[in-house]
Amino acid sequence: MTAYSVLDLAPVTEGSTPAQSFANSLDLARAAEKVGYTRYWLAEHHNMPGIASAATSVLIGHIAGGTSRIRVGAGGIMLPNHSPLQIAEQFGTLESLYPDRIDLGLGRAPGTDQTTAHALRRYFEGADRFPDDVVELLQYFEPARAGQAVRAVPGEGLRVPVWLLGSSTFSARLAASLGLPFAFASHFAPDAMEAALELYRRDFKPSPRLSSPHAMLGLNVVLADSDAEARRLFTTQQQAFVNLRRGRPGKVPPPIDDIESFWQPHEKLGVERALGCAVIGGPQTVREGLAAFIERHRPDEVMLTANIFDHGARMASLTGVGELLAALD
Repeated sequence: MTAYSVLDLAPVTEGSTPAQSFANSLDLARAAEKVGYTRYWLAEHHNMPGIASAATSVLIGHIAGGTSRIRVGAGGIMLPNHSPLQIAEQFGTLESLYPDRIDLGLGRAPGTDQTTAHALRRYFEGADRFPDDVVELLQYFEPARAGQAVRAVPGEGLRVPVWLLGSSTFSARLAASLGLPFAFASHFAPDAMEAALELYRRDFKPSPRLSSPHAMLGLNVVLADSDAEARRLFTTQQQAFVNLRRGRPGKVPPPIDDIESFWQPHEKLGVERALGCAVIGGPQTVREGLAAFIERHRPDEVMLTANIFDHGARMASLTGVGELLAALD
């Protein structure tokens, strides 16, 4: 049975504030828990006016504290921005507060521009040390050894599930070699999805953390009463993507009736390629699209995301999709 989860970017819409975004995220997480989603993940981004999840571990605590069963985690923490010890301590703290409910997904991108990356970790030279940093972080979660000079307290001896995230074959190869679950960012960079999945499944080596490969795929899903209305709601995400490519990231814009008047032909091609893994429509379209995506790629888990401007419409989409997924199983 395929598991289904939610990725939340804590969107800050035009006319809104991060405080409202946090309230909306908790509202959404409670709805996801109620309809049976497995996980609720938040993503680290910085210097982005439309994304409020910069202090990711803090927001995870907020969501976990306001829910009772759903797993809550990072999708992900951008490890090059941090020391492995600090992340082990943060997620050891979260796991101690909310036992058996915390996930730690790790990415090797900075989640921001280079200037901001330097402001975050001024003495770090790049992401080349990512594999070593992952191994160091995993070691902090192991029971402390006699004479160990540096320990994660809390953190040591806690079984925090660690995932590797990626949009290429690099992290797929690393996850396979370390025996970790793997999540592919097909919701915004699908080009290498099939190659990464094949490599991960073929080369996976069982570990004490995971006995067999477990692959998650990201998918944009917008459900509305009709195909036309869903496509209109999706123009919010399309505009945000174009604005980012134009170097003008801002707050999340409202949907528009005519997306063709907004973008240039080359921008349209870029967005359609980047957001190619998307199921947008009314109930029948979404039901058929989800079933086809799962049948074709056979993921162990699908992580759904939707950058919908109106909170009520976003809630309705998430809960409606959850009900459709329950019917599929």
